[in-house]
Parts: sequence; structure tokens; C-alpha cells
Amino acid sequence: MQGRFVRESASEYSELALPNDANGLGNLLGGKIMHLVDLCGAIAAMKHCRNPVVTASVDHMDFIHPVQIGQLVRLRASVNRAFNSSMEVGVKVWVEDLIRGGEKHVSSAFLTFVAVTKDGRSVPVPPVIPESDDEKRRYERAGERRAYRLAQRRRS
Repeated sequence: MQGRFVRESASEYSELALPNDANGLGNLLGGKIMHLVDLCGAIAAMKHCRNPVVTASVDHMDFIHPVQIGQLVRLRASVNRAFNSSMEVGVKVWVEDLIRGGEKHVSSAFLTFVAVTKDGRSVPVPPVIPESDDEKRRYERAGERRAYRLAQRRRS
């Protein structure tokens, strides 16, 4: 199976923070941000494998900066590494103040997606071809994170 470059899976997603997704303090719900992370990550995974995907896991997620109503949430995702039928996707989230300008980092996460058929059976995915030093570093670290995830799964 022919590999695909990281740039071929890059996905960007933006959404305006609206009141129906806010908590009592006027900030976007963490669950809404998690939902957007899952969507952006799934788009990158599908672009890479050209198949439907399901979310297998989400690594630890911290919320560094709140998103207020009226601000723009921007996400960027790409596939860090592919294994047999699974892929690790990195997603980074920023908030942009459209009135005052400026942006801040909100959160980052690593998700594992599995490529599946319409019947839900897993299918092989193409390998990832990293080009830049940063992509090569993320590729190597993805292998380390996968080993950790598998060890955790065996323990539980």
C-alpha cells in the first residue's frame, strides 16, 4: 500500500462559539470543544485513509484557556502515524478574538482512529510519510505513545 504525506491529511475546522454551547460563566463547554476535536481529527483520519473511521481513544486533554461566546474556535489536525488499521491524529485548538484580535492556545489532544468498512470491520490504512523535522518527531513520538496505550490496555 502506497504511503501518504502528512500534509495530505491536514484538516482545519473553525466554529463561532455561540450561547447554546456555553456554561453559566459564558464560556464554551469543554464537551463542545472535545466534540470539535473529534470532528477535526476524524476529518484528517478520513483524508488519510479514504475510509470511514471510528474513534478508538482520546489521550489526556487539558483546557488551558477558556473560549468565550462570540470568539472563534480554530482547530488543526493531521495524522502523526499509521499502524495496521489505526492512526494517531494530533489536534491543536486555538481561540481567536475577532473584535480585539489575537489568539491563544486552548487545548491539544492525540486521538486514535480506526478505519472501518460500512459493515464496521477494520481495514488496513496507508503508512504515513513524514517530511519535516517536526513531522518526523511526531511520527516517532506516536510510536512511543502507542506502546504506552497498548501496555495500559493490557493492564486493565
